[in-house]
Amino acid sequence: MSTQADPTPLEVIIVDDEEPARRLLREYLNELGSVRIVAECANGFEAVRAVQEHDPDVLLLDIQMPKLDGFEVLELIEREVAVVFVTAFDEHALRAFEVHAVDYLLKPFSAERLAQALEHAQARVAEGSPPAPQELADAARPDCGPLERLLVRDGAEVHVIPTRDVDYIEADDDAVVIHTSGRRHRKLQRLAELEGRLDPERFVRVHRSYLLNVDRLRKLELYAKDSRLAILADGTHIPVSRAGYARLRERM
Repeated sequence: MSTQADPTPLEVIIVDDEEPARRLLREYLNELGSVRIVAECANGFEAVRAVQEHDPDVLLLDIQMPKLDGFEVLELIEREVAVVFVTAFDEHALRAFEVHAVDYLLKPFSAERLAQALEHAQARVAEGSPPAPQELADAARPDCGPLERLLVRDGAEVHVIPTRDVDYIEADDDAVVIHTSGRRHRKLQRLAELEGRLDPERFVRVHRSYLLNVDRLRKLELYAKDSRLAILADGTHIPVSRAGYARLRERM
């Protein structure tokens, strides 16, 4: 796969929860000779750590895995990497391909098909044009309804937060701060993007900078003309704009 002008091997991470699938990928990759496997991961948590530690060129990523699926892995990766989805589910693979994923491998696949996918990946790496992982995850993931949990990476640690446990979410530049039971978790995602994936019956945009879990609301107080304060069960005060108040009244 590499040429004399480009002798550097392609650094690859394998992510699949099934050992036979990882073994087959390993055998195929070893036959190519111009690829270096820098890590093998049996679940999504291992994959997030491995990408952070090894900064690979290509991620061979299974989609359906326990604990974290392939789309959630991409959501937690904060660096560009060429992604080749490895899947037994045709509808996911086709959607990913349509949004310019490097390529996909539909199980079962041949060594020749893997080599072709890696050639595409190598070209994207050389061009410096792999899609951003978060963008790819948002575009390729199937629409399965509102999020039931939020994932936040803190160094090598991943926090899994059920949305029902969230008190409120506030904007922080290009990130959000998720407040739950007195704890704060910062996540690189815009508030508007997150709002679009949460249950609108539970989470209401009460202010341009705040999303409120209405289950936590205890009362509203008038603060100034056309503005109010939401008082939460733990005593927290959150500003409520006129538009936010109108949205709250629709839910009450």
